Amino acid sequence: MSRRLDYAAQSPDLFQKLVDLSLAMKKGSIEKSLIPLVEIRASQLNGCGFCLDMHVKQARLQGERELRLHHVAVWRESPLFSDRERAAFAWTEALTRIAPEGVSDEVYEVVRSQFSDKEIADLTFVVMTINAWNRAGVAFRAVPGSLDKAYGLDKVDLN
Repeated sequence: MSRRLDYAAQSPDLFQKLVDLSLAMKKGSIEKSLIPLVEIRASQLNGCGFCLDMHVKQARLQGERELRLHHVAVWRESPLFSDRERAAFAWTEALTRIAPEGVSDEVYEVVRSQFSDKEIADLTFVVMTINAWNRAGVAFRAVPGSLDKAYGLDKVDLN
């Protein structure tokens, strides 16, 4: 499967706005250790290999344990995540795969039990942003690992 057009080069102003949003959300109220876990879960759901690869490597650079990264896909069955992380995963799934009836009150109450109003808003922007990146990555077949050096991810030894 070959990469398609370079969407960043074709729409540099819009690409930069999405980069700016990504940088801004990392300065929000959501702890830095939770953001890559949310990005990983959304990327798994969306089938974006480029983003999944990137965020696993970022999480490892931030000190995330390898076993927890393997368990993100099975977070409901795994004992390795806190109630707060579970709520974030539930919110991520609900917003990534929006059901015809929308986000359930049950999921909303779970996220409200673990996050403040500001944190829920910030978490929503984290999910929205990774979903935007995933859609570009999938649409244009971004190659996993192809920008590791540019993003400083070549420091992670996952071979």
